[in-house]
Amino acid sequence: MKLYRLLFVAVLAAMTVLPSTAQLKPEYMPKNKSQTQTGSLLTVTTPEVPNSMTFAGKKIDLDRIDMAERMDRELAAIVYGQTSMLLCLKRANRYFGPLEKILRDQGVPTDFLYLACTESVLDPLAYSSAKAAGMWQLLAETGRQYGLEVNDEVDERYDPEKSAVAACKYLKSAYNKYGDWATAAASYNAGMGKISGELSKQGQSSSFNLYLTQETSRYVFRILAYKLIMENPQAYGYRLKRSQLYHPMRYTEEQVDTSVASWVDWAKQHGLTYAQLRDANPWIRSTKLTNTSGKTYRVRIPVKEDLSRSKRRTILYNPKWAVD
Repeated sequence: MKLYRLLFVAVLAAMTVLPSTAQLKPEYMPKNKSQTQTGSLLTVTTPEVPNSMTFAGKKIDLDRIDMAERMDRELAAIVYGQTSMLLCLKRANRYFGPLEKILRDQGVPTDFLYLACTESVLDPLAYSSAKAAGMWQLLAETGRQYGLEVNDEVDERYDPEKSAVAACKYLKSAYNKYGDWATAAASYNAGMGKISGELSKQGQSSSFNLYLTQETSRYVFRILAYKLIMENPQAYGYRLKRSQLYHPMRYTEEQVDTSVASWVDWAKQHGLTYAQLRDANPWIRSTKLTNTSGKTYRVRIPVKEDLSRSKRRTILYNPKWAVD
C-alpha cells in the first residue's frame, strides 16, 4: 500500500509541474500542417451558396433565405461527406458517359444524372430499407410498371442502363403532369400522388414553395448540390488523379435464350469467375436461370485488358475531375 501511495503522490507532483496542452504556448504545441498559424484549431470553411444556378435549363433563384439555407445545408453535408463524394466522382467517370446518352435519347435533361448520385452514390447494387433497388432506387412495382423484369432470378433494377430508361419514363410522365422538371424530381422521392396533393392543398405550382417532409424538402437541393460540386470538384477541395477514377469497361455480349443450370459453370466456360460475371451483369440475382419462355438475355463479358489496372484504357469524362 505504501508503494501505491508513493506512486500516487509522484503522479500528482508531475501534474502540477507539467502544463496541460491547453496551457502550452503556441511554439510548444504539436505541429500539424492542417492547423492554422494562429492557433491549434483546424480551419473549416463552408461552401459558398451561389445567388442562382440552372437545373434542366431553368434558372433557380437562390436569393430567398429559405432556398439559400436549404442549399447551404446540402452543400456542406455532401462536401464534408468525403467518402461518399469521392466514390461518386470515381463511379461517375465510369457511368456518366452511357447514362448521359440514355437521358438524351429519352428526352430527359442530363442534369438528372445527379438524381442518380443523390439516390445511390451511383452504386448499381444499392438497396434501401424501403426495398428500392439499384442505381436509380426503383421499387419492384415501379420497375415492372416501366418495363423491367423483377423476380428472384432476374432483377433489371440493378442494370444501370435499363433502370435509367425506366427512371426516364417516370420522370417524363411527371414532367407532363407538372410542366416543371424540379417538381418532377421532387415527385421521384415522394411520389406523384403526394406532390399533386400538396400542390393542390397549398395552392402552389412548384415543389420549391411547398411545406413537405424534411426528406422530400431536402431532396431536390441535394440534386442541385451534387451538380455544383461535380461540375467543378476541385473548387470544393477534391483533387483526384486520373488513375484514381473508375474507368469505363468494355464488353462483348453473349445472347442467352435458354435456361442456365449454373451461372458459375457458365462463367468458367467464358473465362470468368462467377464474381466477375455478377459484377458485369448485376441483374443476375441467382446461380441459375430458369427461362421457360425462351426470352433472350444479353450477358456482358468484360474485355480482359479492362480487368487489369496496368492494361486498361483511361478515359476522362470531365477534364475537371482529375488534376493530372
